[in-house]
Amino acid sequence: MTKQPLENTNIDEDGAIASRRKFLKKLACGSLLALSGSEVATAAVRHVIHPHRHKHGHSHGHSHAKPIRALERHIQSRFMQNTPEPYYLHAAEHKTLAFEHTHTGDKLKLTYFERGRYITEALHEINYLLRDFRTDDIHPIDTALLDQLFVLKQTLGVNKPFHIISGYRSPLTNAQLRKHSHGVADHSFHMQGRAIDIRLEGVSSKTIRNAALTLAQGGVGYYPRDNFVHLDTGEFRNW
Repeated sequence: MTKQPLENTNIDEDGAIASRRKFLKKLACGSLLALSGSEVATAAVRHVIHPHRHKHGHSHGHSHAKPIRALERHIQSRFMQNTPEPYYLHAAEHKTLAFEHTHTGDKLKLTYFERGRYITEALHEINYLLRDFRTDDIHPIDTALLDQLFVLKQTLGVNKPFHIISGYRSPLTNAQLRKHSHGVADHSFHMQGRAIDIRLEGVSSKTIRNAALTLAQGGVGYYPRDNFVHLDTGEFRNW
């Protein structure tokens, strides 16, 4: 079947496709960047994350799905390659994070970035707290992951410690977890110090997920049943 140009694609009865396309184009042009994090999160959930449905609750057909997915991929690429990170990430002279590990009880609050450089001693302390608590193996944590957490904290407007469910995982631990769960990736970013599973006291996992999606950085996994959100420094995607 011949692909139709995006601007000539037909619009179905309730205008959901048009609405979704309008949102995506605004996002691509940067006109939504002036909104607050919560406003973009709400818009993203309404127009991008959840599949649109007819008025009677039935899913739309797939006749317009390919052009819209193509536009979504374009937006993701734009965010990853061309869009500068939030101004407060670069403007911050000091970047401070607080952690509380749910399994070990370890607590930590410290400045890990100051006056244009990462503080080596602080990174060592973070590496230790986020160690594989099952084996005590320690691995360097990606500083880009720490920056994701910092920006997420700023976006949410909170100053609470991140409750850590899982940080670094040794290959042995990852293999053992895979035996009991299909949700554990064979080559998990946790094994590279590039992933973390978190909660925030008083903030729903859904709210954390929505805020993380507005950043369009790395992977964002939502696990409502176990009440946590996964973040990693891979390509932008969500599940």
